[in-house]
Amino acid sequence: MARYIPWVAGTLLAGGTTGGWLLAEAREPVFASLDVSKKTLFDEAIPKRPQQLEKLQASSKDSPFDLLIIGGGATGSGSALDAATRGLKTALIEREDFGSGTSSKSTKLVHGGVRYLEKAVFQLDVSQLSLVFEALSERKAFLDNAPHLARPVPILMPCYKWWEVPFFWAGLKAYDLLAGTQGLIMSKYLGTTESINMLPMLAPVSESGHKLKGTILYYDGQFDDARVNVALACSAAAAGATVANYTECDKLIKDAGGKVIGATVKDRMTQEETDVYAKVVINSAGPYCDWVRATGTEDGKVNKCVMGASGVHITLADYFCSGGNASAGLIIPKTKDGRVVFMLPWLGQVIAGTTDEMVDITYRPKPTAEEIDFILATLTDHLSVEVKRSDVKSAWSGIRPLATKPKTEGASGGTQNVVREHLIFEDDDGMITITGGKWTTYRRMAQDVIDHAVATGRMAPSKPCTTASLKLIGAEQHTPQLITEVAQQFASLGTDSATHLARSYGDRVGAVLAIAEEGKLSKKLAEGYPQIEAEVVYCAQNEYCMTVEDYISRRSRLAFLDHGAAKAAIPRVAELLASTLNWTSERKAEEIASALTYMETFTGFEE
Repeated sequence: MARYIPWVAGTLLAGGTTGGWLLAEAREPVFASLDVSKKTLFDEAIPKRPQQLEKLQASSKDSPFDLLIIGGGATGSGSALDAATRGLKTALIEREDFGSGTSSKSTKLVHGGVRYLEKAVFQLDVSQLSLVFEALSERKAFLDNAPHLARPVPILMPCYKWWEVPFFWAGLKAYDLLAGTQGLIMSKYLGTTESINMLPMLAPVSESGHKLKGTILYYDGQFDDARVNVALACSAAAAGATVANYTECDKLIKDAGGKVIGATVKDRMTQEETDVYAKVVINSAGPYCDWVRATGTEDGKVNKCVMGASGVHITLADYFCSGGNASAGLIIPKTKDGRVVFMLPWLGQVIAGTTDEMVDITYRPKPTAEEIDFILATLTDHLSVEVKRSDVKSAWSGIRPLATKPKTEGASGGTQNVVREHLIFEDDDGMITITGGKWTTYRRMAQDVIDHAVATGRMAPSKPCTTASLKLIGAEQHTPQLITEVAQQFASLGTDSATHLARSYGDRVGAVLAIAEEGKLSKKLAEGYPQIEAEVVYCAQNEYCMTVEDYISRRSRLAFLDHGAAKAAIPRVAELLASTLNWTSERKAEEIASALTYMETFTGFEE
């Protein structure tokens, strides 16, 4: 028996590889683990982008939003969800796509920060300790609220000197202790043989000639950062927020007293401008916060509140973290220059990084050959094989926003000792800015900034904050057995695609499968990868996927997993989006060219 899917009904479904689209009333397969009669917060269809733009245009000085949030990364999208679920009339705009900046380019860890704990102890730094404690308390909520997109990952910390065993063991036990009842799985010592069995690539002898004394196994959270960001934006929309990607803040609107009362925003798809009014404007543009603040000044200058640190990562083949009795990751707690490098299994491949250098802030950062070589050399020092440029499947760079005091011109020197706490402040013009922080604490950051906005007295929420236990869209009825149920009912897809679909869409997976069946869109988009054609249509209809780049980068993650596979998939993705979104042939050609240009930011390695 199948059920009608309100958020898929009326979707244009493909009738073939060259077009021939037809209207179909998609019906979702029934999975025993999902209670179709259960009412949830996200039952209603998410408003389409044109509807959201109409809502933005409808605001006025006499009928403003309670909040206008500028920046649709983790913090901005999380803030929109927090505000909407408190009953506040909320608008969220993003210059590009949700998560297109730093929020899609993280190390993919939900963690307290092992390195911050070490600094807290040895530098007697209470702020570092506070940061670890807050992050560990948020980690459990993160995994609980998005179980399809986040889960624990085992990580090994190698010990090559006798003193490192008790030192690292004690440190990670302190990590467990700080987590308390919010902890995941307790850390433990593994002997040399057990360590090699778990991670066969681990070097039995260090480059300095010291034999492996064992490892400390601990667990942190891991997640799909871009898809969590998209889920936050969609959850906010389902909760009543007006959200719009590709909508840019051109300039801030001020009243006669010089206070910010809104913004002139531009739809970057049509170049149309509109004035959006709000009682409070929140600037959550991450590393670009100062650029937004500058739109409210006559000379375009502001005292800096953020500095940028580059974070480069590379993607390697799965065998660097597999072949043992578990797919475990590796943490190198101190490189030759004192940094931390991770090597982690992720979405069927392995990612490694990161670098941490001050950089100029740009919209399209690129990894450099030197940064990639640093990661490769560090891994080679700790593995039993040389990691070469030819092993790199993709490489990318993100810019972390490190908060500095807004009354100064920013910090100088390195970034290693900068506390990754978030900063909230209100400029003289009344706009509230939030920056800094990290993915793990996005929910707390959102709660804090909405609390700050409410404290201005310009709005009155009808409900308290509930995000600590609010499951995101796709998570409300998700269960681990959903993967098995999808694999059983859709055996032709293969276990890899069944796992990918259940973990990417959670309890919405049936909607994707309905499109696949009705539209004959079960074919994989790239050889060796689990993404299927139906996902492109689903994301365009339900996840504000507006461009080819949106899909290959932030809906499917192909660009991050395999540069070559992503480029190969671009023409078919463009064809599917063109049919779904009614593009002209000229628009489709432009999209293909734009996506290929975007892929040039994933550079610095041999193709």
